Amino acid sequence: MRITVNGGIRSAGKSDLIAVPCYLGKKGAEIDPVWAPHCKKEVAALLGTGDFTGKAETQKVIYAPATPLGAERILLVGLGEASALTPESFRRYGGIVTSLARKTAGKRAVALLPTAGEFPTRAARARAVAEGLGLGAYSFDLYKKTDAAKRSQQNISAILLLLPDEKELAEARRAAAAGLNVAFGVNLCREVGNLPANDLGPVELAERAKREGRAAGLAVRILDERALRREGMGALLGVASGSARPPRLIALEYAPRSGRRAKGAPLVFVGKAVTFDSGGISIKPADGMQDMKFDMCGGAAVLGAMAAIARLKPKRRVVGIISSAENMPSGTALRPGDILRSAAGLTVEVINTDAEGRLVLADALHYAKRYKPELVVDLATLTGACVVALGAMNGGLFAKDAALADRVRKAAAEAGEPFWPMPVDDAYFELIKSEVADIKNSGGRYGGAVTAALFLSKFIDGFPWVHLDIAGTAWTDKESAYTTRGATGCGVRTLVRLAETWA
Repeated sequence: MRITVNGGIRSAGKSDLIAVPCYLGKKGAEIDPVWAPHCKKEVAALLGTGDFTGKAETQKVIYAPATPLGAERILLVGLGEASALTPESFRRYGGIVTSLARKTAGKRAVALLPTAGEFPTRAARARAVAEGLGLGAYSFDLYKKTDAAKRSQQNISAILLLLPDEKELAEARRAAAAGLNVAFGVNLCREVGNLPANDLGPVELAERAKREGRAAGLAVRILDERALRREGMGALLGVASGSARPPRLIALEYAPRSGRRAKGAPLVFVGKAVTFDSGGISIKPADGMQDMKFDMCGGAAVLGAMAAIARLKPKRRVVGIISSAENMPSGTALRPGDILRSAAGLTVEVINTDAEGRLVLADALHYAKRYKPELVVDLATLTGACVVALGAMNGGLFAKDAALADRVRKAAAEAGEPFWPMPVDDAYFELIKSEVADIKNSGGRYGGAVTAALFLSKFIDGFPWVHLDIAGTAWTDKESAYTTRGATGCGVRTLVRLAETWA
């Protein structure tokens, strides 16, 4: 799908659908005041009926209104109160436009830029809307036999984002391009996350990362089994020992072409990528196990973020590390009671083989130290305990430095990804003390998300670090403005925002 930006009503041309932003007013729905004069009176009459309120994410299609805009259909999209608009409001507007346009027979759609509210500039609005347009374009249908002619009829091929005039047009085009790059990264994360485990193991993930990384201009390094042994990564190798599919550690590096920060301390993003998690010997219940293909969404988020960052070209050096294994039961599998030696030299008593994500991450976090990072952020679908605590509305944010936690949470909020701060108190360490090793990999069900984070902290000690538990937000069974069932791409936008704004 081609998404372009232009200015002035004359450049709208003919289209199959045109989206008009509307707001929730004191007396009902209100059309965006800049675009209202171009809409037929019947549209205004509809608003007076109460059938369409302008509440956030509401929508109404009017057929063949013969407006000066030259569209066969008008799509009224509610954004809520104009005074309460945020970047997420504009993203969701864009997502609704593309989602509906994709289901409508036709080739071309126009989205009118919302102009109400106090949101800073047209360029900032254009970026958020374009991001939503790109996110709404995603669907996972690789495995569906679809009638090609029908798909050709229904798939929209172009969307024009229209500004009222040509003021700030050049800046808006650059901003929209940035928004589309972010959407590309999120959609890459969603695509990789949705792939079934029979087609995506650690080796296949590494090959995909190499392909995407090189296409984006990233330096790529992949550690195979032999290299992992040389690095002493006994925790990662231990998790992978029950599977016929070997583990991989993937490093992707972005460096600015010029600028004083090109050789400075980088940001390092670390992702857990367990391509399928059966639980190992501590096997999971059969009900819902099919969703364990999503246990690599932290690693997928790092891949998507790095692909977007390379295209956005921030001034900050950034490294992405993806630690990947498959957790399976077999005669060679890790057993409860086994003791592993990690790359950091710490020994780990295995209490539960289904607490494998922290083992996969432990060696990757130690590996991150070689970059002497200014900040390390890891992402993982780590604990069911975090889902119990926060549900699917917020991810868990863990950091021992409160100011650092606030900074990362602010970036996440700006990116439209809510996280809630959780404790990482050393008092909880009593729960993961081992009598036979330096540490054990599970402290039981109580405080499980906290003890998992505390476990990770022991492998990155000495560097600024934040852990994001996305177990409840990495995939969804619901559809929303720009999210389909399956992998959500959670974490990509937060990492990109950090890379763009970290000073």
